[in-house]
Amino acid sequence: MILAGDIGGTKTILALFEIHENTLKLHSKQQFASKDYDSFNDVLLEFIRLNTNPAIDAACFGIAGPIIDEKCHTTNLPWEIATTELRTLLNTSHVRLLNDLEATAYGMLYLNEDEFVDLNPDAPVSHGNRAVIAAGTGLGEAMLFFDGTSYHPSGSEGGHCDFAPLTSQQDSLLQWLRQRFSDHVSYERILSGPGIATLYDFLLESNFAPPPHQMTNLSETDDRSARISQCALENHDPLCIETLRLFTEIYGAEAGNLALKSMSLGGVYIGGGIAPKILPFIQTDIFMNAFTAKGRFEPMLRKMRVKVSLNPETALLGAAYFAQDQLSVRRGTLSLYARP
Repeated sequence: MILAGDIGGTKTILALFEIHENTLKLHSKQQFASKDYDSFNDVLLEFIRLNTNPAIDAACFGIAGPIIDEKCHTTNLPWEIATTELRTLLNTSHVRLLNDLEATAYGMLYLNEDEFVDLNPDAPVSHGNRAVIAAGTGLGEAMLFFDGTSYHPSGSEGGHCDFAPLTSQQDSLLQWLRQRFSDHVSYERILSGPGIATLYDFLLESNFAPPPHQMTNLSETDDRSARISQCALENHDPLCIETLRLFTEIYGAEAGNLALKSMSLGGVYIGGGIAPKILPFIQTDIFMNAFTAKGRFEPMLRKMRVKVSLNPETALLGAAYFAQDQLSVRRGTLSLYARP
């Protein structure tokens, strides 16, 4: 039995998979509100109890935070997660921790073509490194390193790199953001759920257009970013449309930056929860024009495949297959990361 997890600041998803002829079949899955628990071990113990103490052969968890020395202090939770403790708790030595974007990257290898939207369908298929960028609660970035025959996931904290403006409007945005975030203006301040609301506030204070009535008198529990997206996509409000246009432009530019840094000739995957929700904007030329606007390297970027993942559980799937492949390698039945 394989135990996989996707651990985030808002929710934690745990699932058990059975191995059938080298493929995984979902046995059970539960979702937990992360902030309701003092530790990840508490979540894990409840999951084990709900599933009558299953015998686990291997486990892997994708976690929103950096993995250092087989330990992780979660970015948006006061949790300390350590491989050594989990091995004891689960009674198996086959336990791995991955950054959530490493898990997402690995999961991309196991999605079907109908689970993607191709933003650059005329680009040739090519082998090589692949980049993964995912805007959601925060901004995650990772790479799939290609060694000539197989892929190896490599995480990063690239979402916290300095924001670099492309246009005069973005120059003004950076100056405005420095007043709000005086210590550091990162891409995550923009390319995230909260970032959509931040862009809206910038445009509103810049007198781009008056606010729509749907954005007035919101309660503290209302999701401002979701309401902004709704006003843009359904009500065609000028201020909200410009918010998503600017978000898309900056998203495309940073995806292009990551493609250059990782030399992702094998393509770029866009994950996270935001892109599928604003797909009509992502599918316009706004994203790809910003993606390829890299001077002398524009021809290279125009030849890269760029795909949006529509599967919301790619990280969970990646953690599950990573655990299976680790177990298979130890048993001598599979070459690690063999999926082309």
